[in-house]
Amino acid sequence: MKNVAVIGAGTMGNGIAHTFAQKGYKVQLIDISQASLDKGMATISKNLDRMVAKEKITEDGKAETLSNITTFTNMEAGVKNAGLVVEAATENLDLKLKIFRDLEKFCPDDTILASNTSSISITQIAAVTSRPEMVIGMHFMNPVPIMKLVEIIKGYSTSDETYKTVEEISKKLGKVPVEVNDYPGFVANRILMPMINEAIETLYNGVAGVKEIDTVMMLGMAHPMGPLALADFIGLDVCLSILNVMYDGFKNPKYAPCPLLVNMVMAGKLGAKSGEGFYDYSENRKAEVVASMFV
Repeated sequence: MKNVAVIGAGTMGNGIAHTFAQKGYKVQLIDISQASLDKGMATISKNLDRMVAKEKITEDGKAETLSNITTFTNMEAGVKNAGLVVEAATENLDLKLKIFRDLEKFCPDDTILASNTSSISITQIAAVTSRPEMVIGMHFMNPVPIMKLVEIIKGYSTSDETYKTVEEISKKLGKVPVEVNDYPGFVANRILMPMINEAIETLYNGVAGVKEIDTVMMLGMAHPMGPLALADFIGLDVCLSILNVMYDGFKNPKYAPCPLLVNMVMAGKLGAKSGEGFYDYSENRKAEVVASMFV
């Protein structure tokens, strides 16, 4: 299996494409927006430049990686020869179901269909196809070229053969695959998102400020990044979406998103990608200056 299609050229999609291409796979990177594809390829090139500067790869290695990626705005053309498709579109159920219905029509019968979803049910996604045994979750962590973990989520009907194939591919990418069953939030986000939500509640209740909360968790719990800075990095809209999926799935109030998070997303304060969240990113892309609302 040397041909891999990646759906979506955003942060996760271009990172996944980069990772496969660097390991010698031929990658078809697909997005409906040519501008998104151009931006994604520019990001890959910049990240490869960093690796060259750190002497982790050579200039020839960079050129070879880039040559392994072909971009498409047409899904049918992009997936026609793929042995594996990894969907990395926006975390929206209706969009993902539409994509998998299209993949069902356009892909060869033996193509494995994987989703990079961070919380949506693989069983539900698989149900819109006629090959649920070949649908699986392949949840990479951000930034994909650096982070070792891949959560591999088995849906209700995912076959052992599909699992073993994806597990082996993950290892060939230099990742550490972990088998996870299909419940809302899986493992990573089921544990991470309530912590982030509780940090937002702590701020909302006036217990401490943004930097104070993050400092406690970094210095007291040895976290490399505070939960509010991490929420900004992930995207507050993504955090809200994942919490809503878990709240809907478990009907447990402990997963209910904090009203402050809901209001910030409605106001367009989505974190680093929008220029402001709990921190202000107008002058610096690092979480160093607290947003004026919280000063």
